[in-house]
Amino acid sequence: MSWIDHWEPEKPEFWESTGKRIARKNLALSIFAENLGFSVWVLMSIVVVSLGSAGFDFSVGEQFWLLIVPNLVGAVLRVPYTFAVPKFGGRLWTTISAGLLLIPCTMLAYAVSTPGTPYWFFLLTSAAMGLGGGNFSSSMANISFFYPEGKKGLALGMNAAGGNLGVAITQLVVPFVISWGTGINLAYAAVIWMPFIVVATAFAWFFMNSLTQAKPDGQSYRLALSNRHTWVMSFLYIGTFGSFIGYSFAFPSLIKLSFVDHKGWVALAFLGALIGSVARPFGGWLADRVGGAKVTLWTFLGLAVGTVGVIVSVDSRNFALFFGSFIALFVLAGVGNGSTYRMIPAIFRTQSDDDKSAKRQAAAVVGIAGAIGAAGGVLVNLVFKFSLEGSKTLTPALTAILVFYGLCLVTTWWFYLRRTVFAARPSLAYAGV
Repeated sequence: MSWIDHWEPEKPEFWESTGKRIARKNLALSIFAENLGFSVWVLMSIVVVSLGSAGFDFSVGEQFWLLIVPNLVGAVLRVPYTFAVPKFGGRLWTTISAGLLLIPCTMLAYAVSTPGTPYWFFLLTSAAMGLGGGNFSSSMANISFFYPEGKKGLALGMNAAGGNLGVAITQLVVPFVISWGTGINLAYAAVIWMPFIVVATAFAWFFMNSLTQAKPDGQSYRLALSNRHTWVMSFLYIGTFGSFIGYSFAFPSLIKLSFVDHKGWVALAFLGALIGSVARPFGGWLADRVGGAKVTLWTFLGLAVGTVGVIVSVDSRNFALFFGSFIALFVLAGVGNGSTYRMIPAIFRTQSDDDKSAKRQAAAVVGIAGAIGAAGGVLVNLVFKFSLEGSKTLTPALTAILVFYGLCLVTTWWFYLRRTVFAARPSLAYAGV
């Protein structure tokens, strides 16, 4: 039963007798495939740290382009991937998107095993890794169709967190894998994922389902694109998810470049992504209780304080403060990911008297914000690149990021927490924004 024609999750009797079991099965397999997508997407973040040891001498700027390109490609692909599920069906598209991950793994295994591999091929390999970045949007779109509205938040939160954990798994496992045997074996960084990708592809094909009712809704996207709150929330999501994915790509390299005497700590870089991923559901839970905008405001304030901590640590050469401040940034970015996603449906619930239309617009905004937020990671790594190339220090980049967090804080307050806003539209306060 690959295609399901009858699907009514809002009916309790259908959900308990049939829907719940099928939805949970598809969620589990979706998380597995999406997790591998994130794992491959950020693979270069660890590989680039060891390229010099493997005989590939690239400049700091060239190394950062290897981090920027997969981030950029992944962000761009999130838009077409969002529409792929209604077009091809969740089962077929999850099979395809998971199977495509074999391409960057094969390319990486060849590149690091062949002496004299040109830089352009490494750049092409990084671009292919961006295929894993698109998986988030298609996975979230697919699972959203399976669950009733009252259970959708938890399901999507688990799906998102399960995918984000792929970053931590890569940064935990790969440093140990490449050190097996004698010297550095970077090919292992690619080969280790291949069996799991094959299993995920097979599981998706044989056990997942597609829903015929999962149809594209172009009208909702057109309405969302013309709504200013779409762009406001996308801007804020750059500050939260853009920080998470940008720091995830850069953190191992920043440790090596800024604190050469502590480069052994690269093996612990996974802690940032791990804690940030776990914090995401907590951010949504907290937003449910005190309001998404309030949590987001305090998150940006905390991100600003954490950034100041990193600036002080770089200037004082204090590695403990550097590492601790970055861990705090990951935690806060994770909390902010959850709270901003919680804000979107609350905001759009106040935009229309038609509940169904509001939900569709909110779903469209989630896809748009997801793509733009991922592009924020590109900006993070670009400012790091220019800062290290120009002044040989992270301080200018961190100062720019600090200013950006200030803008995000003011934006959150201006649009969603000012008293005049609530006076004009009390429904915002009622919605728990």
